Amino acid sequence: MASGYSAKEEDGHHSGALGPAGGAAVRSRKPDNTAFKQQRLPAWQPILTAGTVLPAFFIIGLLFIPIGIGLYVTSNNIRELQIDYTGTESSSPCFACSQNYSWNMTTPCVCSVSFSLDQPFESNVFMYYGLSNFYQNHRRYVKSRDDSQLNGNLNSLKEPSKECEPYRTNDGKPIAPCGAIANSLFNDTLALYYNDPNGTETQIQLVKRGIAWWTDKHVKFRNPVGDDSNLTAIFQGTAKPVNWQKPVYELDSDPENNGFINEDLIVWMRTAALPTFRKLYRIIEKNSSTSPTLPRGNYTLKITYNYPVRSFEGRKRMILSTISWMGGKNPFLGIAYITVGSICFFLGVVLLIIHHKYGSRSSSADLTH
Repeated sequence: MASGYSAKEEDGHHSGALGPAGGAAVRSRKPDNTAFKQQRLPAWQPILTAGTVLPAFFIIGLLFIPIGIGLYVTSNNIRELQIDYTGTESSSPCFACSQNYSWNMTTPCVCSVSFSLDQPFESNVFMYYGLSNFYQNHRRYVKSRDDSQLNGNLNSLKEPSKECEPYRTNDGKPIAPCGAIANSLFNDTLALYYNDPNGTETQIQLVKRGIAWWTDKHVKFRNPVGDDSNLTAIFQGTAKPVNWQKPVYELDSDPENNGFINEDLIVWMRTAALPTFRKLYRIIEKNSSTSPTLPRGNYTLKITYNYPVRSFEGRKRMILSTISWMGGKNPFLGIAYITVGSICFFLGVVLLIIHHKYGSRSSSADLTH
């Protein structure tokens, strides 16, 4: 060629890979000669034999079965009573309330349900309210809240998050607390009475403090702090949720349990994962070391019926329960342990029989080969 410039030289110039005379090192894509990059690290390759598998099955079986029996017996020792007061049946004392009540009613409907305890409830007794067919796990429902507002942020109080739509504003005013979760707050009032044999009714003291998680009460939920410590003045210019009967600063007369730090509100705002759930309502504390918390006998549950469930075909119930070191009544955990332990023990016996019957045959076959 006239220019004296070859294609080989051009390729070498652009790639930058010159020979030893050019002074540049030749690049290589070969991994470094190390134990990690060459995959020479020591590794454990277990060989499953009868001497290792059979003891594992028997150990798991012998451990899980006693644990499961202990969990199951402990769960059965927990006292629990459920009272359904939905009122869909015509024979129910709350039938009239369930048929006539709506969100816009200003006069509450009151009904009473009588029941009896065959066995006393010892220690502290926890009162729950339960709902069925209520899907708090719906994605749009779960997102419909403003955590910054619930944490006491003044800017979010006046300008709630758009996630709260369509429960963000009402009549041009920001809703506090905003969102579908707060708007659907459970607001039935439950009162429990013990019927003395002499015919008098004694009201059971229900403790409403201490039902929420400590982190929720003291970290996640806070009242806004303004120039005035009066909650009425702080929440001035806001609107109550559409389905509420009173604003958030009138939820309780106790200033330590009012506004965004109201424990009933806090418990409700922690959404449930399943459509049938229960939430802690009150605590019945044990006052005497000699007498049970709830003695056997007749009781009356008086309900201020404020929460309609007919629109979504739901059901409401009140639950009385004691607890143990493992929590509330949960027989499934004990049954699961017993089932897994029994299966492992059964498989261990089957494999032991197979090994005893055919193990010597395989060993002799290996020797002949």
